[in-house]
Amino acid sequence: MRKLEPRLMALHIGSMPHTDPVHAVQRVLDAFPDIPAWPQLPRRSFRENMYVQFSEGFPGVAVEDEKIYVDRARDLTPELERLYTAYIEGDLEFAAVSREYALGFYQFIETVATLPQPPVAVKGQVTGPVSWGLTVTDRDGWSVLYDETLAEALTKHLGMKAAWQERELRKLSPNTIIFLDEPYMASFGSAYVALGREQARMLLEETLIAIQGVRGIHCCGNTDWSLLLETSVDILSLDAYGYAEALALYPEEVHAFLDRGGMIAWGIVPTSKDVMQETTASLVDRLHAAMNLLVRKGIPFEKVLSASLITPSCGTGTLSPDLAERVFTLTAEVSAEMRRRYGTE
Repeated sequence: MRKLEPRLMALHIGSMPHTDPVHAVQRVLDAFPDIPAWPQLPRRSFRENMYVQFSEGFPGVAVEDEKIYVDRARDLTPELERLYTAYIEGDLEFAAVSREYALGFYQFIETVATLPQPPVAVKGQVTGPVSWGLTVTDRDGWSVLYDETLAEALTKHLGMKAAWQERELRKLSPNTIIFLDEPYMASFGSAYVALGREQARMLLEETLIAIQGVRGIHCCGNTDWSLLLETSVDILSLDAYGYAEALALYPEEVHAFLDRGGMIAWGIVPTSKDVMQETTASLVDRLHAAMNLLVRKGIPFEKVLSASLITPSCGTGTLSPDLAERVFTLTAEVSAEMRRRYGTE
């Protein structure tokens, strides 16, 4: 049974170029009133970088001089024991993200709590285990994911971060969405990533299992979509502006995903300079073309439509504020136009 009726509503991926959390949160609420997401603000502080933001409490982690690494040279046994004790006991406070690392999150909580009506749902995000584990290294440049002990600890660590976030967001709305952001899945299967299919699936699944509400995975490049569709994810979020054709290569898996209540977040608004060449009408046309790739593979249009959300193709943290504003405006307008056409307003 579907946990949320998407109804072509709009939401955003997370990161923003703003440095003022008050302004960032208000812009989110203006553009995405139905499903707002708390803003990650990497330009405000290095600690809001997506790999640093969820690092607090991980065994051996060090953040200094705008670098993050894991010090494997020291004895990590006491820190690993603390992590596993918190995990076994369900101590979510151990996994809390502090204001220093996520001021946008706290401003979001404080602002949304004052709204006269709660949103339909609220969204959070955490960096996924594949991307975090491959990006964060030890002092010698060896990825955390290639250390079996630390890789196992990582899924517990990030799962607790997601569960803590979900608990706090549920105070704002009974419907919560937590995304695992997995940009590195675009490199899965390449010669640069020594990661097997089953290992990747287990890493994702062992993190997703901590999320009780709606579970999402976002990948902003091409990947083996069948792998993601086989997990317990509820929302598959993709860059549909650039990679809609790739998803259509897996019609059986997409059909099975939709049959079990899965949803597709169509990242149809580009988070690049290309957004200046697009209009609401051109993006609606492009969205229909993307959906029709699945229809031509035998998936009914009504089934695709009823399972769809509208998003930017990725976060906007690397854009200029003006470009980010255009991305938000177009995403909201594409959603509104699609809902008008198909009676889901």
